[in-house]
Formats: sequence, C-alpha cells, structure tokens
Amino acid sequence: MNTVFILWHVRKDDEYGDDAKLIGAYSSKREVRGAIERLKDQPGFCDYPAGFESSEYEINKDHWTEGFVTVYYSEEE
Repeated sequence: MNTVFILWHVRKDDEYGDDAKLIGAYSSKREVRGAIERLKDQPGFCDYPAGFESSEYEINKDHWTEGFVTVYYSEEE
C-alpha cells in the first residue's frame, strides 16, 4: 500500500471556528516529526503547540466521497 502522511496545524478559534493550515505531505511519521520540530518555535505555531495533527492517507484513492452541503445562517439567528 502506498501512503503519505498529511500534516496540518489547527487552531481552535471560538469566534470563527477552526483555523486550519495544511503544512505538507510526508513519506513517513519520522518526516512529520521533523517538520513539527522545525515549525514548533515559529510565530503562531509556538502559541498553539498542540495544534499539529497528522493522518496517514492512501494515495490514488478518493477520501471524501459523500458530497457536501452548505448551511446559510440568517442575521436574525
């Protein structure tokens, strides 16, 4: 099986929801740990050190197959 490891940084934001940044795709968990080490002291990342998230993904496969819906909110809510 061919896989990659995707690294994100997600900052939980009470006002606007989650603020997510895709950092990169890596060939191994070791490479992900190296990226986190390189970034953890950078501005923004150092304020939210627990925000790093990584997932393993099989390549050449659809991972979001359900479609999506858009929810609109009125200003009265």
